[in-house]
Parts: sequence; structure tokens; C-alpha cells
Amino acid sequence: MSTLVYINSNNGLAKSALEAVTYGKKLGDDVTVVTCGSADASKLSQLGEYGASKVMVDRSVTANDAQQISNLVKTAADSVGATTIVFSHDLIAKAVAPRLSVRLKAGLVSGAIAVPEGNTVKVNVFSGKAFGNVKISGDKKIISLLPNSIQPEAGGSDCGVEEFNGNAGQPKIKVLETKKPEGEIPLPEAELVVSAGRGLKGPENWGMIEDLAASLGAATACSRPVADIGWRPHHEHVGQTGVAIRPNLYIAAGISGAIQHLAGVNGSKVIVVINTDAEAPFFKAADYGVIGDAFEVIPRLNEAVKKLKASN
Repeated sequence: MSTLVYINSNNGLAKSALEAVTYGKKLGDDVTVVTCGSADASKLSQLGEYGASKVMVDRSVTANDAQQISNLVKTAADSVGATTIVFSHDLIAKAVAPRLSVRLKAGLVSGAIAVPEGNTVKVNVFSGKAFGNVKISGDKKIISLLPNSIQPEAGGSDCGVEEFNGNAGQPKIKVLETKKPEGEIPLPEAELVVSAGRGLKGPENWGMIEDLAASLGAATACSRPVADIGWRPHHEHVGQTGVAIRPNLYIAAGISGAIQHLAGVNGSKVIVVINTDAEAPFFKAADYGVIGDAFEVIPRLNEAVKKLKASN
């Protein structure tokens, strides 16, 4: 028996890819990674440090067409006799995993947050408000892992990289233009996030949010109204209709905490809320709350962070 892990390596080896490989290794079987695109072989070989025994790469597929990736992963699974297939729970997994579940007659668990116990896998339910246990009854299983559920664990050595023909077929999707989010830390990959809402009163006041994020080494985010009125770019919008994130720390300033926003950030390990309204619903979900003006609290918090870093 073996485990097959699919990763999207178009933008290098993202943290979510390392998590997926580590997760595959924790299942206890031999781990093969399959990917596509033009990623450098020397970088792909580094996946061996996280538990991969080998990497199979199909250069003819660009990771834009879900049907192509479905064909690629099925061919790879058949070639290595994989009984478990692991994805990172992203847009690709949401499109590909259900297809493969039908084609391979495999049980599917979406959004796993822990290593299976027997045939039972723990997941988040109700937008992160509760946990559920999903039992897989078949011999084959497909699991997509929620980002930031486990930490990548390095300890092995580089592995071999093989060129592979996945019989993916011709793409049916043509990409005309690609717009990549700005910023050094992509939101889905960020472990620390500083976010703000309409309480900041205007885009000209976002400098203090960016300063605090820079001090912490965090990504910046915003509520939907802020993105809708053009104060911040839409790729920073977190919530039910935006990006769902699961950082270790989420700081929210001037955001009331509507249910739609909470749905996208409930998975955060620690939530800090700063708001002048003591009745703001966000305080009910917060681990720490500061009832105060963001224009006073954020600069003082940033100063404290800088002093702490300087002393260490």
C-alpha cells in the first residue's frame, strides 16, 4: 500500500504543499508526490525531506484544468497502487477530489484537520464552529487537508524526481491572463494576519495596519465592505465570500464580526479583537479583546512589538 500526494508547484513549494507531504508521511505508508508544470527538479527533490520517497512530474500539464489534473492523479495512483490520495484543501482539491472519488470508488473526506484514527477522520463543520468525525468504509480514501492544520516536519533527505506522462489529455480551459495578489505573504499561507474594517474610517489610515503587519511579519487582510468600496484590494477580503484563512494569530481592528466574516476566520488558532463597541459580536469569538480606539491601540501595540523584538 502507498499514499499519493498531489501538490500544485507552479508557485514553488508553498507551505500547504509541505503540510500535505508531512500529512501523507504520518499515514505510515510509502509516499509518492505527483505534480505538474515547470517547477525546478532540484526544488521538488526537497520534498524528500518531508517524507516523499519520490516525485513524479508531468510537464505537459499546467494545473489550470481540473479534468486534466483528475486524469493525471488517477494515472499516477494506478501506477503506484495508491490506496490513499492526499490534497491540500484548496480550489484544485475542491474540483478534482470529488471527480476522483467517483472514478476510483473511493471515500472522500474534505477539510481534514488531523491524522485519521483507523478509518475515522476529524474535520471542521459549521464554518469552524464545531468538529465532526467522518468514517470511510471503503478500501480507498481521498483526503484534502485544511491548510495550517499540521506543521511541516523536515528530517529526511532529498528524493528522486521522475518525468511522468499522466495521460492527462488536452486542456479544455484557456487562461488569457493571470493576476497574482500583491504582497510578500499570500493570505492562505500566512500564519499571522492583521486585518481591519470600516472602523479605520478611510484608506489613508491603513498605514498603521501595514506597519504592525511588517513588525510581526504578518499578512494584511480586510472585511468585505472595505474591499467593496475600494479601500483595499479584493484579494485581501477574508470571510465567507472571500478568502478563508486559518492563521495562528488573527488581529482584527474596527471589524464588528458579522457571521459572514467569522465564517472565514473561525479556524484561526488565536483571535484578537480591537473595537470601541463593547457589544460588537466579534468579542464573543475572540480569545482576547481590547475595547478601545484602533487609532490609539494599534500604534501602541506596534511599539510594544518593536520593543520586544529589539530586546530579543
